[in-house]
Amino acid sequence: MKKTIPVIFYLLFLCSDFILAQESPIKKAQQNFDYAQKSLLAKDYDAAAKQLEDAVAADPSFQFAFTQLADIYKLKRSFEKARLNYQKAIDITIIPVAPRVYYSLGEAELNSGEYASAGKHFAIFKELYKGKEQQMILKAGKYIMDCDFAVIAIKKPEKYDPVNLGAAINTKDREYLPTLTADGSTLIFSRTTDGNEDFYISRKVNKEWKTAIPLSDQINTRFNEGAQSISPDGMYLFFTGCNRPDGLGSCDLYVSHKSGNNWEAPFNLGATVNSSSWDSQPAVSPDGNTLYFVSNRPGGIGGYDIWKTTLNSEGEWSKPENLGPEINTIYDENTPFVHPDGKTLYFSSNGWPGMGSMDIFYSRMQTGGKWGKPVNIGYPINTFNEESGLMVSPDGTEGYFSSVLQGGFGDMDIYRFKLPEAAKPLPITYVKGIVRDKETHGFLEAKVQVVNLKTKETKFNDFTSRDNGEFLAVMPLGSTYAFNAVADGYLFYSDNFEPGQAKNTQPYILEIELEKLKPGANMVLKNIFFDTNKFELLAPSLTELTNLLQLLQANSSVTIEIQGHTDNEGNADANQKLSLQRAKAVYDYLIASKVNPDRLTFKGFGATKPIASNEQAAGRQQNRRTSFIITGI
Repeated sequence: MKKTIPVIFYLLFLCSDFILAQESPIKKAQQNFDYAQKSLLAKDYDAAAKQLEDAVAADPSFQFAFTQLADIYKLKRSFEKARLNYQKAIDITIIPVAPRVYYSLGEAELNSGEYASAGKHFAIFKELYKGKEQQMILKAGKYIMDCDFAVIAIKKPEKYDPVNLGAAINTKDREYLPTLTADGSTLIFSRTTDGNEDFYISRKVNKEWKTAIPLSDQINTRFNEGAQSISPDGMYLFFTGCNRPDGLGSCDLYVSHKSGNNWEAPFNLGATVNSSSWDSQPAVSPDGNTLYFVSNRPGGIGGYDIWKTTLNSEGEWSKPENLGPEINTIYDENTPFVHPDGKTLYFSSNGWPGMGSMDIFYSRMQTGGKWGKPVNIGYPINTFNEESGLMVSPDGTEGYFSSVLQGGFGDMDIYRFKLPEAAKPLPITYVKGIVRDKETHGFLEAKVQVVNLKTKETKFNDFTSRDNGEFLAVMPLGSTYAFNAVADGYLFYSDNFEPGQAKNTQPYILEIELEKLKPGANMVLKNIFFDTNKFELLAPSLTELTNLLQLLQANSSVTIEIQGHTDNEGNADANQKLSLQRAKAVYDYLIASKVNPDRLTFKGFGATKPIASNEQAAGRQQNRRTSFIITGI
């Protein structure tokens, strides 16, 4: 949901500094000028412009009439006409124009893309202006930086060829703020029809988007809903709701959870997150634990800032924290989007050096969790117009945005374009699948967890639905991940992924069948780690050990035998001894964690029970394993 910001123009026709300079010796010119003042008081700007045009036609030296006329055209965003009339006022040298005219001329040129000339006129304003309005001096300095940046950016344009998403998505109405799930198969966006703002959804089938339909009558209401963020797995929709009965401010943040194929009734995130101010444009991190949003609440740096709130272990959102001067400026920032890589933030700002209005920027998360200095995405993606609301595809190759471009379907449409190489996020992959009962094949409600074994960060931690058993978890490349699926009354599922190469972005697709707890049921613990020929448990094993411990704690009658195995390389006796020591290491951990020793036994089998061929390295790796079998229940 786009915020409404009042655009305030400093109209020189309202400035008392010029009252004495507004008379013309030519009667017809003065008469039309006087008519224009009445039209201005009535806010009939079209009539005022016509009357001032007649005034300057009758008296081409009527300096203040030119200035007023330029102000009106700037107000109407007819910047080329504004520029011509400001310049005519300056060219009349009978009376030197006020420094403010150079400022206004610079603004008209900046909004027309005439950066070199605009920069010169802002510099003249700063040199001549002796007034006390420091805000204008500050803004002129900022505009000069914009002009300097733009002059260089235009000389180094990025390749840019926007493509309309087509009639399945776009209509004669306004479509905007697109979001995608991490697998790229589901698109949710906002559409305004007859003044009402609602969500629509489209799914990609055979690489084509199907005709978008309303998202859900649980979410779409007679109130306005917009500016949404979908979690990478498509299970949580954070969005903006305005003027609702349960709202705390003009616009608040809400969330809805998907249960099976249906969306649940949304709820307000509450007074800890929402304020009596304007809170909007949420962006959820890929792990679902951080929510970024835009607000003009007190305590910010500029008018509209980007804030964040984090989810604690109790499922409660924290008091929002401003992202600080690393991202926010004394002006406005909006439309944040966090890529599923969790490390790249895209947003729009009119405070950082850019092309004039709102520009799109990106920032990389640094060591320690701070965001790096924002980088302008470049020209001609950014122009002197407003650019905002960028979303980047999961694979990092394309940007999605909304605009009114030639050849569109009517109002604002959704487009995509190839993202510049430097602006691409870090590569990711994902694990996606279904959890079932091994015997009945029915869907299970299971807790799915993905842990980065290098950083110990939990990248995903959520439950599948009994209705469809689905899950999807994002994994940035370059690390190793422990994967577990746990359901009450079942052996947990364990896996290990190492998407280490930048080009290896193929997803992991799983169909998991959990086995009920019963004597003879067994499983391999794929995330138990030892150094070569050693039996001391390594730190990354903790995730798996914790799951095993929780299984035993939740099922106090279960007894198990822990088993160690090796491949067939080396001495058989040494292998048998090593496998026994490794099994005992797991046994000792469980005993130290207060598991009754009567429930545990351990054995070492060396290379006598292979589960794969020892002829290849991959097979030998599978054979080097730790497992357990249920001996009683």
